[in-house]
Amino acid sequence: MEATLFTLPSSSRLPPPSLSLKSHFRNPFLTTTHLPPTLRPQSPPHPKIHAAISRTKKEETVEKVKQELDSCHLIAAISYKGLTVSQFQELRTQLPETTKLLVAKNTLVYKAIEGTKWAALKPCMKGMNAWLFVHSEEIPAALKPYRTFQREKKLEDNDFTGAVFEGKFYGPGEFKALENLPTRAEVYAQILGSIKGPASAVVGTIQAPARDLVLTLKAYCKKLEEEGQ
Repeated sequence: MEATLFTLPSSSRLPPPSLSLKSHFRNPFLTTTHLPPTLRPQSPPHPKIHAAISRTKKEETVEKVKQELDSCHLIAAISYKGLTVSQFQELRTQLPETTKLLVAKNTLVYKAIEGTKWAALKPCMKGMNAWLFVHSEEIPAALKPYRTFQREKKLEDNDFTGAVFEGKFYGPGEFKALENLPTRAEVYAQILGSIKGPASAVVGTIQAPARDLVLTLKAYCKKLEEEGQ
């Protein structure tokens, strides 16, 4: 019997598997992609822009408070916890032009008043406060709008937490003394009555509290100027 041999075509032969040194050996100097996250080189952190903005805002607030201290006669603190933005806007429309309402953190306000006569306001540096800056001698007229607003909106919990007037601190229970201070017209009437009345009335005026005496003398000087004397 004759044997026949079958051979496969050369094109159908499978090539031997390619050998790569890269697949078997790793270069110990290439460590960029295979390191665990904790060992990968970290890029330097970017500067925190928001922190710089926050610091700038704080400095602006302190400067604004300092500006309000100029020609200020009284600073009062109001507990504003629970008040809405719309309520603040409404309140601002009811205040006299000589009274400014400012919302600021206690720490920033105290930084502005520290070392001044307004530092007596320190007992108010707790809780959430809004600040009234009164640029007028008419103290009762400056405080009355908030009292009215407080009553109409039933904000019993949002009371005055304190105030400083002429370097003296007034607590919540002492606000009646501020709200009952004589008006300018009443001081004028007092000085005119003292001048026209007996000497005892003049002595009584002189013995009145220092503020009344100062206002009385100012009123009298103004009256003389108006009369051309």
